[in-house]
Amino acid sequence: AGRFDRRITVNAPDQEGRLKILKVHTRNVPLKDPSDLDAVAASTPGMVGADLKNVVNEAALGAARRGEQAVSRADFSDALERVTIGAARRIVISDEERRRTAYHESGHALLGMLQPGADPVRKISIIPRGQALGVTYQSPNSDRYGYGESYLQGRIAGMLGGRAAEILIYGETTTGPESDLEQATSLARQMVGRWGMSDEVGAVSVLPRSGEEAYGTSAASQHTLELVDDEVKRIIGECAEQAKRTLADHREQLDDLAEALLKHETLEEAEAYAVAGIPHPSGAIEPAPADGRTPVSASKPS
Repeated sequence: AGRFDRRITVNAPDQEGRLKILKVHTRNVPLKDPSDLDAVAASTPGMVGADLKNVVNEAALGAARRGEQAVSRADFSDALERVTIGAARRIVISDEERRRTAYHESGHALLGMLQPGADPVRKISIIPRGQALGVTYQSPNSDRYGYGESYLQGRIAGMLGGRAAEILIYGETTTGPESDLEQATSLARQMVGRWGMSDEVGAVSVLPRSGEEAYGTSAASQHTLELVDDEVKRIIGECAEQAKRTLADHREQLDDLAEALLKHETLEEAEAYAVAGIPHPSGAIEPAPADGRTPVSASKPS
């Protein structure tokens, strides 16, 4: 018996590769506008062939359920949510919790629109899916392979946008931002302990590699690890304050987004930017067809 002595790494397809895969899986699927596949490819970084096939299948099923003969951009948008987050849930939510969710998601979205260099906001929804009461979905126009410190700080501020909106409107937060805090803390910890983005800790990598955390060992001293914790808290605190200030300065736009969500439940990319009165970072874009539309931060039940 022989053995393999060469390792071959197969990375997830880039945007061009995803577009080619989508074209293969839609060969026998009628599309309202073939150019919609470009938007789907841009919105699915990290997805592999099987994921993209699922998105196409779900989009086709969604169109069929509505009695449509062709798949629209709204079908793809709904399918992407179904694949990544889960199917829409029919649960009874009080008017107050629904309004709070609208402000929570609007906080995420508005910060995503206002942060320099942030990934464009693709969709906002307050229709419950999976374990989330609402979702705000962002993705870059092209695949990213490296991230600057200011971009990452903007990401953290955006993650904390829902919590900041709750505090601004209601004077307190809820359990809803749980996953937001987990993601923000994890990102800040990597900035400090893995990518050298802290003057106090220095340009060193002190966190265990992914998969080695269970061993419980670290080459760093206890003092250094405590310093990492302090710096993580500092970054989170600064980004949280930035989120609060930004939303307070743009309160009218926050209100407009929340009211639009309460009325329509879902805002597609062009609609969201239009409601907020903010130019899209890529220039003018055509709104997605609204026919049959079903209304990635996620706010959990409080």
